[in-house]
Amino acid sequence: MNNIPKVKLGIVAVSRDCFIVSLSERRRRAVVEAYTARGGEIYECPTVVENENDMLKAIADVKGAGCNALFVYLGNFGPETPETLLAKYFDGPVMYAAAAEETGDDLINGRGDAYCGVLNCSYNLGLRRLKAVIPEYPVGTAEDIAGMLEDFIPVARALIGLSSLKVITFGPRPQDFFACNAPIKGLYDLGIEVQENSELDLLVAYKAHSGDPRIPAVVEDMASELGACGNCYPDLLPRMAQFELTLLDWAEQNRGARKYVVFADKCWPAFPKEFGFEPCYVNSRMAAKGYPVACEVDIYGAVGEYIGTCITGEPVTLLDINNSVPADLYTADIKGQFPYRLRDTFMGFHCGNTPFCRLKAGAVKYQLIQNRLLEDGGEPDFTRGTLEGDLAAGGITFFRLHGNPDGSLQAYIAQGEILPVATRSFGGIGIFAIPEMGRFYRHVLIAKRYPHHGAVAFGHVGKALYTVFDYLGVPDIAFNQPKGMLYPRENPFE
Repeated sequence: MNNIPKVKLGIVAVSRDCFIVSLSERRRRAVVEAYTARGGEIYECPTVVENENDMLKAIADVKGAGCNALFVYLGNFGPETPETLLAKYFDGPVMYAAAAEETGDDLINGRGDAYCGVLNCSYNLGLRRLKAVIPEYPVGTAEDIAGMLEDFIPVARALIGLSSLKVITFGPRPQDFFACNAPIKGLYDLGIEVQENSELDLLVAYKAHSGDPRIPAVVEDMASELGACGNCYPDLLPRMAQFELTLLDWAEQNRGARKYVVFADKCWPAFPKEFGFEPCYVNSRMAAKGYPVACEVDIYGAVGEYIGTCITGEPVTLLDINNSVPADLYTADIKGQFPYRLRDTFMGFHCGNTPFCRLKAGAVKYQLIQNRLLEDGGEPDFTRGTLEGDLAAGGITFFRLHGNPDGSLQAYIAQGEILPVATRSFGGIGIFAIPEMGRFYRHVLIAKRYPHHGAVAFGHVGKALYTVFDYLGVPDIAFNQPKGMLYPRENPFE
C-alpha cells in the first residue's frame, strides 16, 4: 500500500527521582520483549527520564533513531513536568500508559505507584494543552502494554498521515449536491492542506498524457485484474489507463511540501462526455493503491477514506447510504437467517468506485443513471467505466468526519457487516446490517444533518477511529447506540 506512513515506534521510560530508577528500566525491557514477541518493532531509548535534561536527551535520541511515534512508559510514578514535555517536544503522536504492580510479594521496594502517576500525568498534559493517546485502561503488565501498543500503531499511522496530507480537488460540486460542499476550515484546523483545481485543468493534463508509453503496461494490469469475465469493454482500457497515469502524475507533481495526497473529483455530468468514459474504475484502482478518490468533490469523504486506509492498511471505499431493503427481499433472504430487523438493514451503493478486491465478482459496466441522462438510455458509449458487483460479505465500519456550516467538526462511527445476500441491483452495492440502524439513521444521520456519503472500512475498527477523532479534538463523535440507550432528542414513547 503506497501513500500511507510507516510507523517507527520508540519507547521512553520515566522515573520519579524518589523511586528506584532500575524499576522503570526493568519494566521497560519487559515491555519491549513482550511487544517484540508479538512481532512488533520498537526502538528502546536507553535514557530513563527523571528531569528536563533527561527529557531533552531522550527526545534527541528517539528523533535520531528515526522514530515518528512515541510511547511514554510510566515504569513508576513518574516526573510530571519532564514526562509531559516529551509530548511537547516530540514531533508526532504520543501514547502514555503505566506499569501495573507485578506481585503481592514485592510491594516495598518493588511498588511503583504508576497507577497514581497517570492521574498527575494527565493533569499536567491538560495544563499544557498537549494532545496524547491514553488507552481506556492505561495500566497493565508488560503483556497488557504490548496489546496497547498494537492498538496504537494504526492510530499513529492515521495521525502521522493526516499531519502531512493534501486534498487535491477538481471542479465544483455537481448541481444540487450541496451535501458534498462542507466548509474546509475544519480541515485547515487539523493541519490538512487543500488544493482546488478546475475540471479544465484535469482535462488538459489528461490530453497531455495521450500516447504515454506507460499506457500499455497499465492496460495489461487492468485486464489481468478484471479477468475475462470482468473486462467487458477492452476498447475502454487505454482511455482509463491514460487517466490513471494522469492522476498519479498530478499527485507527484503537486504534493509540494506534503507527503501524502488524496483526491476529490467531479465525476458528472460533464466528465464522461468530455473524457470519454466514467472515472469509477480508475477511482477504484487509485483507492487500492492508497490514493482514495472521493466522488462528487466530497473533500471530507476523501479525508475519511484516507483515515480508514491508514488505520487498516488496506483499501476502503466511499458509498451512498442509499436505499432501504425491500420487505420481500428481507423476508426471503434475511429474516430468520441473520439477527437483524428490517430497519437494521440498508443498501450502500456507488456507481463503481469500490476496489475490485472488495467485490464478490466485479466487472466494468456502464452507469445506468448517467446513461439515461446523457445518452438517452441508448447503447452506452462514454457512460461506460463503472466497476460493478455486489460487495463481499464481512465486517465493516461505516464512518464519516464532517464539517458543519459553522466550521466545527463532527463524526460518526457505526460497526456492522455486509450480508452474504444478493442485492439484485446495479452498481457497486451491498446489503449492510448495522444494529439499531433505523434509530441511528434518524437521530444521528438526519438529526445532525450528515450528507449521504460515508466511508467504509472493511473490518471492525471503531475503537481506533474513535481514538483518532478524539485525539483530533472532534467534539461530537456519534455511534449507533444500543437499544435502551436513548439519543438526546429521541422520543421515549416511540
